[in-house]
Amino acid sequence: MGRLLTFWNHVRRYKYLAAFIIFLLIIGVLDENSLYTRYQRRVEIENLKQEINKYQSQYDAETAQLQALQNDPTAVERMARERYFMKRPNEDVFVFVADTAETQPDITSR
Repeated sequence: MGRLLTFWNHVRRYKYLAAFIIFLLIIGVLDENSLYTRYQRRVEIENLKQEINKYQSQYDAETAQLQALQNDPTAVERMARERYFMKRPNEDVFVFVADTAETQPDITSR
């Protein structure tokens, strides 16, 4: 009983400090909107903003490419030749694959 009475006297004396510490624990860690959770969400938001910027730049580049394909017939031919290896009649197409080994000589077109 003596320990309980000593503890109660201690709590009564420092009740504002105890309330402040409990308040800090709730706000800092335990609450659903704690400071730690807010920090994690802020980091996630920054990552998502970077991802949005990446996709926006990719979208802009592809939109410009689409505009070029719609307006310029030579762009369509160039894309068909580069990506799909299409060719004109009576034309030979050579595709060179880069070797990773340094012992292989570099093949050039003739």
